[in-house]
Amino acid sequence: MSNQLGVSTTSAMQQIDNRPLTGHQKNLIGLVVVGNISEFFDMFLIGFVVSLLVKPWNLTGIEAGTILACSGLGTVIGAVMWGRLADMIGRRRAFTWCVLLFVVFTAISVFTPDRGWWMLAVLRIGVGMGVGGLNITSIPYVQEFVPTKQRGLLAGLASVFIPVGLLLGAQAQQWLGDPLGWRGLIALGVIPVFLLFWLRTVPESPRFLQAHGRSDEAREALAWAMEIEPSEVGALPPVEHVQTAAYSVIFTKYRRQLAIITLGSFCFILGSFTIQSWGQTLLKDGFGYSAAYVGMLFTFVAIADVIGRLGSAWLADIVGRRKVMLAFGLLGAVGAVVSATAHTGTAFFIGIVITMTFGDGAFGILNAFGAEQFPNEARSTGLGLGYGLGATAKIFGPALMGVLVGGSMIKQNVTLDAVPPAFFLFAALLVIGGVTYMFATETKDVALEDV
Repeated sequence: MSNQLGVSTTSAMQQIDNRPLTGHQKNLIGLVVVGNISEFFDMFLIGFVVSLLVKPWNLTGIEAGTILACSGLGTVIGAVMWGRLADMIGRRRAFTWCVLLFVVFTAISVFTPDRGWWMLAVLRIGVGMGVGGLNITSIPYVQEFVPTKQRGLLAGLASVFIPVGLLLGAQAQQWLGDPLGWRGLIALGVIPVFLLFWLRTVPESPRFLQAHGRSDEAREALAWAMEIEPSEVGALPPVEHVQTAAYSVIFTKYRRQLAIITLGSFCFILGSFTIQSWGQTLLKDGFGYSAAYVGMLFTFVAIADVIGRLGSAWLADIVGRRKVMLAFGLLGAVGAVVSATAHTGTAFFIGIVITMTFGDGAFGILNAFGAEQFPNEARSTGLGLGYGLGATAKIFGPALMGVLVGGSMIKQNVTLDAVPPAFFLFAALLVIGGVTYMFATETKDVALEDV
């Protein structure tokens, strides 16, 4: 079937732009949102689990930091690997394998023996590989189905509600930590297996299908999205049938985009991910709060983070992506300085809330903006490689805090001496990250075909 069979004189992309969101488009967005919440629930929960294991397992700062750093290592591998594979095998199939990988390694983690911190660390790499690929594959998936003028917000929703995973993790620790124990908490991470059934109800990305010479299927996917007959779909956009960009092409042809995403991601990730993974332990063992109280406090952190992410995604379609990234980086830095200079648990917590609202809140648009820097055939590969390299901060951040916290080979010795140098560093990085994105190409109201 050729493009000439479309009865409408309006192109398919104009049809998408001119129509209100359909139930099918909302279904896809809902799948991506729930998928990211479910999988990052476990990534955040490991921070709570480690805080519970510090005393019974006599974990040193280095051992605890290794467990958390291995989660970060997995996300780096996953982002790079699945970004490339999503351009090769499709967004939907890559998304499916990310879910499967995550669930399997989470299930195995439940059987980690006591004091088997090294086994838990290794298994966290596998979990991270699934999680790391999920956001990278899901953002282009949504972008390629939704209207241009709402693309920032709608694609950003894939990241906006990720902190709900932190909220659920906090609630799980507060109410289920004692009755379930750490094994039971980890077992909750297997629940996302239901996403495999949900994925069967959505089609592959039309742009991926068309780029791979499957125009008939692309037309059917667009018809599904708009809830019309395939014969009613307008002309498909012209697509050069080129091979998907290999890593070498990204390094040679898209060096500037890659450098911006890598540095920008690294700066924003290091502070926020380290707070997510070590904040509980610092509040619990540094300031002396109970585990249940820390869980309650991080409930408010999660809510603030969601508000920040929603704000950045919404504002990106109004004032532009670059201005949002700069403003959120600067405001996040203010929060890090507040925590760095805090002398009480309350002041430290207020700083965390500000940092997470803006520094982590920038992730409502960060990856969506990154994906928009690359053309269709390189979108997932470029985003995955840039974000994956930047996500090495998920290794360095927790490991750095582990070293700063220190302790003997017998037990961890959590003091607050590590807070000022670490949080001043976070502040500096957030400023650098915000400035870095000012060098990116503004993509507000720009069609993906024109990138």
